[in-house]
Amino acid sequence: MTVLSGSLGAGKTTTLNHILESEQELNAAVLVNDMGEVNVDADLVERESDLTQNDDEIIEMSNGCICCRLRGDMLDEVGRLADERDFEYLLVESSGISEPIPVAQTFARGFEDADFDPTGVYELDTMVSVVDAHSFWKAFDSGQALTDDSVDPQGNRVPEEALMDQIEFCDILLLNKCDLVPDDELDEIEAVLKTLQPRAKIIRTEHGAVAPEEILNTGRFDFNRASQSAGWKRELQEGHHHESASDEHGVASFVFDADRPFHPERLSELFTGLPDGIIRAKGFFWSAGREDVAMGLDKSGQSVRAGPKGTWVATLPKAQQERYFAARPGIKENWDEQWGDRGSELVFIGREFDQESLVTDLEDCVLSDAEMDENWNEYPDPFGRDEQRELVLADD
Repeated sequence: MTVLSGSLGAGKTTTLNHILESEQELNAAVLVNDMGEVNVDADLVERESDLTQNDDEIIEMSNGCICCRLRGDMLDEVGRLADERDFEYLLVESSGISEPIPVAQTFARGFEDADFDPTGVYELDTMVSVVDAHSFWKAFDSGQALTDDSVDPQGNRVPEEALMDQIEFCDILLLNKCDLVPDDELDEIEAVLKTLQPRAKIIRTEHGAVAPEEILNTGRFDFNRASQSAGWKRELQEGHHHESASDEHGVASFVFDADRPFHPERLSELFTGLPDGIIRAKGFFWSAGREDVAMGLDKSGQSVRAGPKGTWVATLPKAQQERYFAARPGIKENWDEQWGDRGSELVFIGREFDQESLVTDLEDCVLSDAEMDENWNEYPDPFGRDEQRELVLADD
C-alpha cells in the first residue's frame, strides 16, 4: 500500500487520479480522508476514475483525521474491505493536516483500540508527501507561511507543523506544480527539501503526473529509518554533512549548544524575532528558573512553539538515572556534578540568513557569570507551565 500526504491544494487527489488512469491493470482500492463533513476528494476520485463508492472500491472518511480521531474507524473499514473485496493494492489519501507517523504506525504496527490487525494483511510499501512548489516559492519571496491551509478547527495543530511532519517522514517527495515556478527557484526549493529530508527521493511533477512505478511497489518504506531521517535529527547526530548543492543555493544548518541556562525573557524575544530565512528549528533548551523540565523549540516556517517538552534525567530517581546511563552512556559522559544533564541543543535550518549574527544573539541569551548567581525564580516565565505554546504565527 501507498499513503499520500500533503497540504490542502498540493495535488494529492490529482496525483491519485493520475495513478489510477495511468495504471489500468492496477487492481486497487482507495481510501480518501477529508477533514470536512463532505468528502469532496472522494467524489473527484470517483468522477475521474473507474472506481466507485457504491462497490466499496473507494472508502471515504470525513469529518476527522485518520491520524487521530478516525484511526480506529479507518482500520475497521480497511479490515472490512479486505474481507469483502479481492484487490492487490491499497492507496490512501490522507487529509491536508494529517500527521504521517501515526498513519504509518497504524498499518505497520497495528492499533490497540481497533479489532482489526492490519499487519498480516497490508504491507506498507511507500510513504509519499506531495509539496506545493508554488506555495514554497511564494513563502520564500514573502516570508509568509509555507502553506495556505487554515488552522485545524478541532485542535491546536498549525498547518505548517503538519506540512513539516509530512516532509520529514516520507520515502518520496513529489514537488508538484513545478510549471508555476522558475527553474532556478526550483533548484533552491529542492535544496531546502533535501536539507529538511535527506533520505527521501525528490521527484518534480506538473499536475500530479508521476510515473506509477515511482510510488507503487517501491519497497522503500522502513519505519525505523524513516523515523530518524529528518534533517534536524541527522544534524544533531552527525553534524554538518550536506552536499554542495545545498551550499550552492544558500541553504545552511547548524547546532547551537550550551551548558548554561538561557535567560527566559531574552530567549523568548529572540524566538519571536527569528529571521524569516529560518525554515526549521528544533531541539531542547534549559530556561533559568525551570530546572524541573526540559523546554522544547519547534519552528516550522513562520510558526514557532516553545515550552515544556520533557524531563531532565537529573530530576529522576537514582534507579531510573542508572537505567538511562546504561542505555545511553553519552549522558553520563557529559554529566555535570551540579546540574546533571541540563543544557541546550538547538538545530537551525534555513536559507540566506546570517548564521554568525544568530549565534551571537543566542550567546547573548545565555546567562552571564553575574546572572548565574542571581535568584532565577524571580525571572518571568514566558513559556507556559504545561505545554508548548505558539509564540509567532504568520498572518494568513
